[in-house]
Amino acid sequence: MPKTERISNFPSFRPLKSATVKNAPLPVYCSCYYTTKRGIGAKIGCPTLTQRFQSAIAKVRALRYDLRRYAIFYVQRFTVKFLNRTALAFCLLLGLFVAAFSSAETAYSQGSALATNTRRPTQVVIPTNTRRPSATPTVEPTATHTPTPTLTPTVIGPVTYPDNINPLTGLPYPSEEARNRRNLIVKVSNFPYIVRPQSGLDKADIVYEYEVEGGTTRFAAIYRSQGAEHVGSVRSGRLLDLELVVMYNALFAYSGVNDAIKALIGEAEWKYQTITPQFGDNCPPFCRFPMPGVPFEHTLFGNTFQMWQLATRRNVNQGYIARGFAFDETPDEGGTPINDIFIKWYGDQNMRWQYNPEDGKYYRWNTGYAHVDAITGQQLTADNVVIVQAYHVDRPDIYESESGAKTVEIQLWGREKAIVCREGRCYEGVWIRRSRERYGTALALFYPDGQTPIKLKPGQTWVQVVRCCSMFGVELNKDYVDVFGTGTPAAATATARAPRLPPEAQTQQAFITNQTSTASAATAQWHQQPTLTPDLSRGTLTPTPTPRSVGQLP
Repeated sequence: MPKTERISNFPSFRPLKSATVKNAPLPVYCSCYYTTKRGIGAKIGCPTLTQRFQSAIAKVRALRYDLRRYAIFYVQRFTVKFLNRTALAFCLLLGLFVAAFSSAETAYSQGSALATNTRRPTQVVIPTNTRRPSATPTVEPTATHTPTPTLTPTVIGPVTYPDNINPLTGLPYPSEEARNRRNLIVKVSNFPYIVRPQSGLDKADIVYEYEVEGGTTRFAAIYRSQGAEHVGSVRSGRLLDLELVVMYNALFAYSGVNDAIKALIGEAEWKYQTITPQFGDNCPPFCRFPMPGVPFEHTLFGNTFQMWQLATRRNVNQGYIARGFAFDETPDEGGTPINDIFIKWYGDQNMRWQYNPEDGKYYRWNTGYAHVDAITGQQLTADNVVIVQAYHVDRPDIYESESGAKTVEIQLWGREKAIVCREGRCYEGVWIRRSRERYGTALALFYPDGQTPIKLKPGQTWVQVVRCCSMFGVELNKDYVDVFGTGTPAAATATARAPRLPPEAQTQQAFITNQTSTASAATAQWHQQPTLTPDLSRGTLTPTPTPRSVGQLP
């Protein structure tokens, strides 16, 4: 008899449907015979009922697990097939729908055989219906929308400007040469009386008039759109000119400066933008035109075109712009009607502007006489007159060699009051210059809020710089003032001549001329008679000498 073993000792077993028991003659069926590693075991005791029940439960669990796995497998397989077929059917239906819609649209656009269109063609093309709608919509929009684009771009500046617009005038550049060249500042004398009338001021885009020592005035004419072949007489620079060069990023043409201002120019970044006989720039572009009774220092004249050519050779004639002014063809609402503008300077000089409504320009008088151009004989005009007030401070550390007086420092930076006059109306506001070091940032004109720009009329502008405060010496009148009985003030004076001085003024002028001749550095360093060089195109001219310092005491 083999060794007995319990069923619990066999972790893996399987019952035998039939087995041959050793020493048994007949085959028997017994579920209690088990296969072991040592062969067929004997009947050594059947499993208990509990063991059989547990075995049955294990089989049922295994069968349930298999059924669930098969169920999941077939459900997933069915679902995938169903979805694939559904998507395919949907795509087919969508394609059919799109094809049908395209066919219908094509048929409609081509006038294909649609039942309603073929039966009643008169409703599709009716002569009266097609003529009426085509006539009304084409006429009305053109009449209402045509002026709209012309009004929008009229406002120009004060920060951005179209490429073809000159920021100094608000007008298109007259040529590519004007667009590509640099702003040019030329100093022009206004005292003594013998220097009047001046030449070439009518060609400037902007003219600054400001006070120098003794209460007299001098001009800083800024050229860009136009040039002048004969401008002058050219005189020396002042402290304010150093501000203007930075403001307009400009070339600076002058006869000379004193030692202190010369040192300041030598330290400036823009020193190579200067054009002056003081540094050897003689004829051309600066040439002498001697006249009887006129001191030597008042005979210097310049040619702006030759100045630009000289700047090109020095590689400083780039077409930089200066921002600040805003322009608009349409004047702002409001303002005060003003037809007469009078300014009394600190000394014995004064000036007057009167508005002419016939051409929309202001006409200028200079110390009681019509201010005319020496070449054209016509009275000087302006489209805009801007009055700005600024602090005037005497500089005891800088003396002018010609007069021996302290140099006046005009503080044209920061913010102060301004009056803008155009087309017979004046607007009160402020001028703002935020930075003294930023090149090309000129004066900006705003209403008192400091945000809304005051728009100028496109054209030429004169800037009158007066003392602070309360617009010193400025008188604005609505009514015209009779200027020495001219009859029609502010009328165009095409036949005007240079002003004639009264006898008392001529006597005073002779004394001033004698003083100026002896005090002038140019005269002091040029004692011999200069050799005259004839020029058929420009008359008689004199080569400019190159003294050690023009316009200064030796």
